[in-house]
Amino acid sequence: MQPPENISASRTTLQESVAHQREALANLLREPLALAAQACSRVWPDRAALNAALGRALADLPACKYLYALDTRAIQLSDNITRDGVIETDYGRDRSDRPYMREAVPNRGFLLSQAYISLRVKRPSLTAIQIVRDEDGKALGFVGADFDLRDLPITAKLYDEPTYWRQIKGDPAIRGAVFHQTRSDSQMDIHVDTVLGVMTELMEDHGIFHGKLHFSSSRATIWLTDDPYRYRLLDIDALTDPDTCLIYPRHPYPADAVVPKDKIRPVLDNLRALRFMDETFYLRAGSLNIFNGMVGLTFSCDGSHYLPWDEFLSKGYDFWASGSMLG
Repeated sequence: MQPPENISASRTTLQESVAHQREALANLLREPLALAAQACSRVWPDRAALNAALGRALADLPACKYLYALDTRAIQLSDNITRDGVIETDYGRDRSDRPYMREAVPNRGFLLSQAYISLRVKRPSLTAIQIVRDEDGKALGFVGADFDLRDLPITAKLYDEPTYWRQIKGDPAIRGAVFHQTRSDSQMDIHVDTVLGVMTELMEDHGIFHGKLHFSSSRATIWLTDDPYRYRLLDIDALTDPDTCLIYPRHPYPADAVVPKDKIRPVLDNLRALRFMDETFYLRAGSLNIFNGMVGLTFSCDGSHYLPWDEFLSKGYDFWASGSMLG
């Protein structure tokens, strides 16, 4: 039996996507920052002249929030140049402790920093650094360009969430105490047949594309295709009343759903089986999304799994009951 993919596999994919995004952004910034550094080198270290040179360079950096010059000790020699004018308060500021100044600048003289949280506005930001050199190639200092991540141009397509099996370990404190707990019948456990009937109806014929059953707390959260930005919370009274389905208009089953309509109930039945499989290791919550085809599972040991619906259905009771894949 092959174990599921480790979370590090998805992290690699995510990191690759970030790397592509950063490289595209760096390609947009290298040339204008190199030109800014050349302009600054000709007037170094005159404050007013640096301000003027940076002001002209800012026109080629439309997303830049602040542009400034630093000496080799990271002491600011210019003011902050912005689209709204000059901000004088940072002249003479020591930036040596900022994240972007603690990174090693490559030999080519350009660095796009890792993202960090800015001191002033407490938002994700990044800084591009370009070394300023004199005619003999001696380093005079740096030109720095600060960017707010929300102002940056889109440089890559939307990251695609992976759809292979991933296992995420939960709170160690919960895992350590799992043998000291026993499942207690919740109201959802007692009325599980009715609950699954209502959820099946909602997902098959009433436009619910994502549903999550919280067995331990006897509630469900649902998302509708006609109103995907808001979730609805169904308590146990709603989940045990088939009239609840009347609240949500009938909706054709989406043609682009990954999960076949007739497989929704088998998936929900498997969730029920995992809920009752053991008094110590049992399902606390389970979800299904018909568009990405993923089933989400959270167990009593706080371990979580995300796997494709068909792979979920292919795993028998013995696979989960062994307990080896839960935490």
